[in-house]
This record gives sequence, structure tokens and C-alpha cells, in this order.
Amino acid sequence: MEQQYVLGIDVGGTSVKQAVFTVDGNMLKKWSISTDKADNGTNILKDISASVNKALSSLKLDKKQFIGAGVGVPGFIDMESGMVDFAVNIGWKKYPIVRILSDYLNIPVAVDNDANLAAAGEYWRGAGDGADDMILFTIGTGVGGGIIVKGDIVHGVGGMGGEIGHVTVIPEGGAPCNCGKAGCLETVSSATGIIRLAKEEAEKNKNSSLYKLWQEKNELSTKDIFELSAAGDQTANVVIEKAMHYLGLAAANIANVLNPQKIVIGGGVSAAGEQLLIPLRSHYEEYALERVKADSDFALAELGNDAGVTGAAWMAKTYLNEEK
Repeated sequence: MEQQYVLGIDVGGTSVKQAVFTVDGNMLKKWSISTDKADNGTNILKDISASVNKALSSLKLDKKQFIGAGVGVPGFIDMESGMVDFAVNIGWKKYPIVRILSDYLNIPVAVDNDANLAAAGEYWRGAGDGADDMILFTIGTGVGGGIIVKGDIVHGVGGMGGEIGHVTVIPEGGAPCNCGKAGCLETVSSATGIIRLAKEEAEKNKNSSLYKLWQEKNELSTKDIFELSAAGDQTANVVIEKAMHYLGLAAANIANVLNPQKIVIGGGVSAAGEQLLIPLRSHYEEYALERVKADSDFALAELGNDAGVTGAAWMAKTYLNEEK
């Protein structure tokens, strides 16, 4: 039988990453284009189509060889209707992405939330390889995530499954979250949340290296905080302990419900590696049931910026393959 291919497309606020894969998951080519947000993103799908045609021409591939394309979008998705309900940083609202892009590309298209597809990518070709039950936490500007159960993405009835960042971890007196609630995991364990905690702790300890660095630079990064902690600054240690306490609590509560084999940590903050995982594991073990702990392993995400396109390709192969 002729080799079949899938397209993975990951739409972001600044760039659209794209890649061609074989159905076995081998990436043949990847590239990206700038996201044109003018006129509420009306040119984005046209730009994607033009760049795909150019890439396929360079690979000497025919559209007939493609099962389809998967697309990840940062926003709320109605998978049944193929509609982006709302993607705030792109400008799409009630946008029929599947209909428009499948017309442009002339192949079938499926769409999902970008965090779900990052989880699917890690499950298929990354840190979750070999685990049919997996949770991904992406710790970046916010806290995103995706849940894989028995080899498939958990969407829930309205597509809101996997909104890990909005688990409430501070029921009273928590900081306001972008979602409209307060005390969400995202407010204390994202990069933004960790930096906010660091400034609060530094204000209390003006002799600390953390406070001095903040005054010197006029800003802080999570890299600064982890580096100061490694150098022995107690205030930075307190910040990381707090952030990882809440992340461990949320991870254990979710794991107590789902009993996963792998808990994968990705996103920019995961660059801290074991310095993040050691306190996280400790707090997780405090709250997870014994059998749940015994069944689960933590791992750092492996695919980096390729997770989204890889998961999108997996979705095309999984949901659009008529021979499945």
C-alpha cells in the first residue's frame, strides 16, 4: 500500500507551526509562518494553505497521499461542529475553521485545543510514549494541560476536559485569575504566578538576594528564582516550595481520580528540571493515595515546541482515518 501522510498544524499568537508526518509518526519536514492577526485573523488559513502547498511541492508529495490535517488552536473549541468558539489572542469567534481550512487544503481537517494536542503529542512520540493513561501539565505564562485516558484525549461534554490550570487550590483569599475565578492553580504555579509570589516574599525579606536582584533588574524571571534557590537563597526556596506545593496538591487530586501511569511536566518553567521535580514529587506524595503513587511516574516533556504539531498529526491519523 502507498505510504500515507498527515499534516500537523499548531496555531499560536505569534507563529503557526506546521509539519508533515508519516502515519507512523516520523516527521519529514517542519516549518513556521507568522500569525497574521489583522482583520480578526481572516488571512491565517489562507496563509497556512499557501505554505502547505509550497512544502508539499518541495517534498514532491500529492494531497491524495494525505489522510488529513489536525489543527491545534489556543481557545475554546466545539469539535463536533469544527468551530472555534473563541480564541482570544487570535481574534476568532464562532469561526468555522474545519469547513474553511478543508476547502483551502482540499483534505479532511480536525481541530482541538492546543494543550490537548500537546498532551497527545507527548503521548504519541514523547515522554508519555508507552503510557495509555497520562496527564500533561504545561507550566508557562499560564498552566495548561491535557489528559489521555486509554489512549484518547478526555474532552468532557462541552470540550472543557483538561482545564487543569483552573483547579481551585486556594479556596479563600486567592489571587484573581484571567478565567474570572480566584485561587486557581494558574495564579500560583504558572511563571506569572511564581513571579508574583516571589515579589510578595521579597517584600517581606528585603535583605534577601531575591529582593536585591529584583531591585537591580526591576523585574524577575522564573530562571532567576530557580538560580537563586540553587545558590541557597532562602526566600527563593520559600517561593519554589509554595508553587510546587500547590502543583503537587493539584496533581495528586487529579491523579487520585484518574490513576495515571505518567505525569508529564512541560512548558517553559519545566526547564528547571529536577530542581522543579524534586519538591513537586515530595508534595505529590503527601497527597496522592499509596496505590496511585505506586502506579505513577513523573517525566519532563521531551518534544518542546514540536508537541503541538505532533499531537495535531496524531489527531488527523486517529480521527480522520476511515480505515481505522
